[in-house]
Amino acid sequence: MENKKRILVVDDEQQITLVLRSGLTKHGYDVRVAAEGESALELFRAWPPDLVLTDVSMPNISGLELCRRLRAFSGVPIIVLSVKGDEGIKIEVLDAGADDYVTKPFGIGELLARVRAALRRSSAVAEDKDTVIEEGDFCVDPQTRDVSVAGKDVHLSPKEFDLLLYFIRHPGKVLTHRTLLAKIWGGNSVEQTEYLRVFIRHLRMKIEPDPAMPRYILTDPWVGYRFVPGK
Repeated sequence: MENKKRILVVDDEQQITLVLRSGLTKHGYDVRVAAEGESALELFRAWPPDLVLTDVSMPNISGLELCRRLRAFSGVPIIVLSVKGDEGIKIEVLDAGADDYVTKPFGIGELLARVRAALRRSSAVAEDKDTVIEEGDFCVDPQTRDVSVAGKDVHLSPKEFDLLLYFIRHPGKVLTHRTLLAKIWGGNSVEQTEYLRVFIRHLRMKIEPDPAMPRYILTDPWVGYRFVPGK
Protein backbone atom coordinates (compact mmCIF):
# COMPACT_ATOMS: atom_id res chain seq x y z
CA MET A 1 0.00 0.00 0.00
CA GLU A 2 1.32 3.44 -0.95
CA ASN A 3 2.15 5.66 2.00
CA LYS A 4 -0.09 8.69 2.07
CA LYS A 5 1.47 12.10 2.61
CA ARG A 6 0.61 13.51 6.00
CA ILE A 7 -0.84 17.01 6.32
CA LEU A 8 -1.37 18.79 9.63
CA VAL A 9 -4.14 21.41 9.39
CA VAL A 10 -4.11 24.13 12.07
CA ASP A 11 -7.11 26.45 12.34
CA ASP A 12 -9.49 27.48 15.11
CA GLU A 13 -12.50 27.71 12.76
CA GLN A 14 -14.18 24.31 12.73
CA GLN A 15 -16.01 24.89 9.45
CA ILE A 16 -12.73 25.58 7.65
CA THR A 17 -10.99 22.53 9.12
CA LEU A 18 -13.93 20.33 8.09
CA VAL A 19 -13.72 21.59 4.51
CA LEU A 20 -9.94 21.25 4.38
CA ARG A 21 -9.92 17.78 5.90
CA SER A 22 -12.62 16.59 3.50
CA GLY A 23 -11.00 18.09 0.40
CA LEU A 24 -7.48 16.91 1.19
CA THR A 25 -8.61 13.43 2.26
CA LYS A 26 -10.54 12.98 -1.00
CA HIS A 27 -7.29 13.64 -2.87
CA GLY A 28 -5.35 10.97 -1.06
CA TYR A 29 -3.77 12.79 1.89
CA ASP A 30 -3.71 11.63 5.50
CA VAL A 31 -4.99 14.62 7.48
CA ARG A 32 -4.95 15.52 11.17
CA VAL A 33 -6.38 18.72 12.65
CA ALA A 34 -5.34 20.99 15.52
CA ALA A 35 -7.44 23.93 16.71
CA GLU A 36 -4.52 26.08 17.92
CA GLY A 37 -0.74 26.32 17.92
CA GLU A 38 0.09 24.56 21.20
CA SER A 39 -1.85 21.43 20.32
CA ALA A 40 -0.39 21.61 16.81
CA LEU A 41 3.14 21.43 18.23
CA GLU A 42 2.19 18.45 20.41
CA LEU A 43 0.57 16.67 17.46
CA PHE A 44 3.54 17.49 15.24
CA ARG A 45 5.90 15.67 17.60
CA ALA A 46 3.59 12.68 18.04
CA TRP A 47 2.63 12.43 14.36
CA PRO A 48 5.33 14.11 12.18
CA PRO A 49 3.58 15.46 9.06
CA ASP A 50 4.96 16.00 5.55
CA LEU A 51 3.35 19.44 5.39
CA VAL A 52 1.70 21.95 7.74
CA LEU A 53 -1.24 24.08 6.64
CA THR A 54 -1.97 26.82 9.18
CA ASP A 55 -4.14 29.87 9.62
CA VAL A 56 -2.53 33.12 10.80
CA SER A 57 -5.02 34.35 13.41
CA MET A 58 -5.42 31.84 16.25
CA PRO A 59 -5.63 32.04 20.05
CA ASN A 60 -2.54 31.62 22.24
CA ILE A 61 0.03 30.86 19.52
CA SER A 62 -0.52 32.63 16.20
CA GLY A 63 0.34 31.15 12.83
CA LEU A 64 3.33 33.48 12.72
CA GLU A 65 4.68 32.21 16.04
CA LEU A 66 3.92 28.62 15.03
CA CYS A 67 6.10 29.08 11.93
CA ARG A 68 8.95 30.39 14.08
CA ARG A 69 8.70 27.53 16.56
CA LEU A 70 8.52 24.86 13.87
CA ARG A 71 11.50 26.34 12.04
CA ALA A 72 13.54 26.07 15.25
CA PHE A 73 13.67 22.29 14.81
CA SER A 74 12.09 21.29 11.47
CA GLY A 75 12.28 22.06 7.75
CA VAL A 76 8.76 20.73 7.04
CA PRO A 77 6.93 22.72 4.32
CA ILE A 78 4.52 25.27 5.80
CA ILE A 79 1.65 26.89 3.89
CA VAL A 80 -0.15 29.77 5.59
CA LEU A 81 -3.76 30.77 5.04
CA SER A 82 -4.06 34.56 5.03
CA VAL A 83 -6.82 37.11 4.58
CA LYS A 84 -6.83 39.23 1.43
CA GLY A 85 -5.11 42.55 2.05
CA ASP A 86 -2.84 41.32 4.85
CA GLU A 87 0.35 41.90 2.85
CA GLY A 88 2.28 42.82 5.99
CA ILE A 89 1.39 39.52 7.64
CA LYS A 90 2.26 37.60 4.47
CA ILE A 91 5.75 39.07 4.51
CA GLU A 92 6.17 38.33 8.22
CA VAL A 93 5.17 34.66 7.93
CA LEU A 94 7.35 34.11 4.88
CA ASP A 95 10.31 35.70 6.66
CA ALA A 96 9.50 33.52 9.68
CA GLY A 97 9.96 30.41 7.56
CA ALA A 98 6.67 29.68 5.80
CA ASP A 99 7.10 28.31 2.29
CA ASP A 100 3.96 29.73 0.74
CA TYR A 101 0.61 31.32 1.49
CA VAL A 102 -2.90 31.04 0.09
CA THR A 103 -5.30 33.98 0.33
CA LYS A 104 -8.84 33.43 1.61
CA PRO A 105 -11.25 32.77 0.04
CA PHE A 106 -9.59 30.11 -2.09
CA GLY A 107 -10.64 27.13 -4.20
CA ILE A 108 -9.57 23.62 -3.32
CA GLY A 109 -7.89 23.36 -6.73
CA GLU A 110 -5.58 26.28 -5.98
CA LEU A 111 -4.78 24.88 -2.53
CA LEU A 112 -4.01 21.41 -3.89
CA ALA A 113 -1.65 22.90 -6.49
CA ARG A 114 0.26 24.76 -3.76
CA VAL A 115 0.39 21.61 -1.62
CA ARG A 116 1.75 19.51 -4.48
CA ALA A 117 4.37 22.13 -5.31
CA ALA A 118 5.53 22.40 -1.69
CA LEU A 119 5.76 18.62 -1.33
CA ARG A 120 7.72 18.34 -4.58
CA ARG A 121 10.25 20.89 -3.36
CA SER A 122 10.53 19.13 -0.03
CA SER A 123 11.06 15.65 -1.47
CA ALA A 124 13.62 16.73 -4.05
CA VAL A 125 16.98 15.12 -3.34
CA ALA A 126 19.59 17.66 -2.27
CA GLU A 127 22.10 18.09 -5.06
CA ASP A 128 25.83 18.71 -4.67
CA LYS A 129 26.65 22.40 -4.86
CA ASP A 130 28.69 21.85 -8.02
CA THR A 131 26.08 19.75 -9.84
CA VAL A 132 24.62 21.23 -13.02
CA ILE A 133 20.98 22.21 -12.42
CA GLU A 134 18.43 21.61 -15.17
CA GLU A 135 15.06 23.06 -14.28
CA GLY A 136 12.42 23.85 -16.89
CA ASP A 137 13.93 26.11 -19.57
CA PHE A 138 17.07 26.68 -17.51
CA CYS A 139 20.46 24.97 -17.37
CA VAL A 140 22.79 26.42 -14.72
CA ASP A 141 26.30 25.26 -13.84
CA PRO A 142 27.24 26.57 -10.36
CA GLN A 143 30.90 25.67 -10.89
CA THR A 144 31.56 27.36 -14.27
CA ARG A 145 28.68 29.87 -13.76
CA ASP A 146 27.41 29.11 -17.27
CA VAL A 147 23.71 29.73 -17.91
CA SER A 148 21.44 28.82 -20.79
CA VAL A 149 17.75 29.62 -21.16
CA ALA A 150 15.69 27.64 -23.66
CA GLY A 151 18.95 26.47 -25.25
CA LYS A 152 20.49 29.94 -25.59
CA ASP A 153 23.58 31.01 -23.64
CA VAL A 154 23.08 33.97 -21.31
CA HIS A 155 25.90 36.04 -19.82
CA LEU A 156 25.25 37.30 -16.29
CA SER A 157 27.15 39.48 -13.85
CA PRO A 158 28.29 37.75 -10.62
CA LYS A 159 25.37 39.09 -8.57
CA GLU A 160 22.86 38.39 -11.32
CA PHE A 161 24.11 34.81 -11.39
CA ASP A 162 23.85 34.49 -7.60
CA LEU A 163 20.30 35.80 -7.72
CA LEU A 164 19.27 33.41 -10.50
CA LEU A 165 20.93 30.48 -8.73
CA TYR A 166 18.97 31.19 -5.56
CA PHE A 167 15.76 31.44 -7.58
CA ILE A 168 16.38 28.18 -9.43
CA ARG A 169 17.07 26.35 -6.17
CA HIS A 170 13.67 27.51 -4.84
CA PRO A 171 11.29 27.12 -7.82
CA GLY A 172 7.68 28.07 -7.22
CA LYS A 173 8.36 29.41 -3.73
CA VAL A 174 7.46 32.97 -2.74
CA LEU A 175 10.71 34.70 -1.76
CA THR A 176 10.37 37.98 0.12
CA HIS A 177 12.47 41.04 -0.63
CA ARG A 178 14.09 40.67 2.77
CA THR A 179 15.00 37.01 2.19
CA LEU A 180 16.56 37.67 -1.22
CA LEU A 181 18.53 40.68 0.00
CA ALA A 182 19.84 38.77 3.02
CA LYS A 183 20.81 35.68 1.02
CA ILE A 184 22.48 37.50 -1.89
CA TRP A 185 23.83 40.71 -0.36
CA GLY A 186 23.97 39.92 3.36
CA GLY A 187 22.04 40.90 6.48
CA ASN A 188 23.03 44.57 6.34
CA SER A 189 21.17 45.02 3.05
CA VAL A 190 17.71 43.75 4.00
CA GLU A 191 16.08 47.19 3.72
CA GLN A 192 17.51 48.01 0.26
CA THR A 193 14.48 46.91 -1.76
CA GLU A 194 15.18 49.37 -4.59
CA TYR A 195 18.60 47.77 -4.99
CA LEU A 196 16.89 44.40 -5.47
CA ARG A 197 14.42 45.82 -8.00
CA VAL A 198 17.30 47.09 -10.15
CA PHE A 199 18.89 43.64 -10.27
CA ILE A 200 15.55 41.95 -10.95
CA ARG A 201 15.02 44.35 -13.85
CA HIS A 202 18.50 43.61 -15.26
CA LEU A 203 18.03 39.87 -14.85
CA ARG A 204 14.65 39.97 -16.58
CA MET A 205 16.21 41.86 -19.49
CA LYS A 206 18.61 38.96 -20.00
CA ILE A 207 16.43 35.89 -19.43
CA GLU A 208 12.84 36.89 -20.26
CA PRO A 209 11.50 36.67 -23.85
CA ASP A 210 9.49 39.82 -23.02
CA PRO A 211 10.77 41.62 -19.88
CA ALA A 212 7.60 43.73 -19.80
CA MET A 213 5.52 40.55 -19.38
CA PRO A 214 7.77 38.20 -17.39
CA ARG A 215 7.10 34.49 -17.41
CA TYR A 216 9.97 33.31 -15.20
CA ILE A 217 10.40 35.89 -12.42
CA LEU A 218 6.90 36.80 -11.26
CA THR A 219 6.19 39.70 -8.92
CA ASP A 220 4.08 39.07 -5.85
CA PRO A 221 2.95 42.66 -5.09
CA TRP A 222 4.30 44.09 -1.81
CA VAL A 223 5.72 40.69 -0.86
CA GLY A 224 8.48 39.54 -3.18
CA TYR A 225 9.02 37.27 -6.16
CA ARG A 226 8.21 33.74 -7.31
CA PHE A 227 10.43 31.93 -9.84
CA VAL A 228 8.70 29.71 -12.41
CA PRO A 229 11.34 27.92 -14.56
CA GLY A 230 8.99 26.90 -17.36
CA LYS A 231 8.32 23.39 -18.65
